[in-house]
Amino acid sequence: MYEPKTFTIPELTGISKQTIDEHIGLYQGYVKHVNLIHERIAAYSNEPEQNAYAIAEMRRRLGFEFGGMKNHEYYFTQFEGGAQPCPDGPFKTMVEDQYGSFDAFVEQFRLIAKTRGVGWVMAYIDRAENQLVCTWVDEQQLGQLADVDIVLALDMWEHSYMLDHPPSEKMQYVEAFFANLNWEVVANRI
Repeated sequence: MYEPKTFTIPELTGISKQTIDEHIGLYQGYVKHVNLIHERIAAYSNEPEQNAYAIAEMRRRLGFEFGGMKNHEYYFTQFEGGAQPCPDGPFKTMVEDQYGSFDAFVEQFRLIAKTRGVGWVMAYIDRAENQLVCTWVDEQQLGQLADVDIVLALDMWEHSYMLDHPPSEKMQYVEAFFANLNWEVVANRI
């Protein structure tokens, strides 16, 4: 059984406490549904042939719910400790070597955030090649890359910003995200 994590998030600039509280409630729903799906699969597995379709559908749904749970854990953790600049070290060096500058990396990330639809902007570390890979992930799970680890996660579902910013101004939310980001947390994921 998975337990919802608790997050110590200070007051944020441009992202209200109400948004964070509602958002954490949504995250807790993902945890609840991951557990429920596991319970139901176990119960239906007593008669696997009779319940094959239901089990398959629950396994398909598990990807969405599990992705929602884990993505949000990365997201909320990035705000803990308040806004902090990126420390010197392996992550910053990797960013500067690969993108030319830290600002260029952030700008590439912002450009991906302009993607239409709901999903996530992710930066991963490909440890085999020792480089960062940034991409869009649809919903919670469609397009997640294999054999890489999440380093930076930006939730671009409307629930992340609609109480504070209308969809037509979602880039103000992206700016607020970066203004509140604890880059030490991100850098420590390398």
